[in-house]
Amino acid sequence: MATKYEQVIKDLIEFRDQRGWQKYHNLKDLAISLNLEASEVLEIFQWQPADTELDEQQTQHVQEEIADTLIYCFYMCEKLGVDPLALVAKKVEINQGRHWQTEK
Repeated sequence: MATKYEQVIKDLIEFRDQRGWQKYHNLKDLAISLNLEASEVLEIFQWQPADTELDEQQTQHVQEEIADTLIYCFYMCEKLGVDPLALVAKKVEINQGRHWQTEK
């Protein structure tokens, strides 16, 4: 049985291949696209006070832009042959050893 991530990446690859986009999916172009999508997340908050609460439409928009950003992350992980959840777990472990704990 496939994990949720394995199913998502399978669906993404199928979507990409049906459109003939695989020729554009090299690491450089995926990194550029990832950055552009992340910028679209940022643009939603541009010029807003830090404590701004999002309405339903804005929340939906942020979620869609986060999804676009994750899609490019997933495409890059697929290209590199790595599991993004394993990468995050490894980075958390590295950060725990790198940063001092502070008292609250």
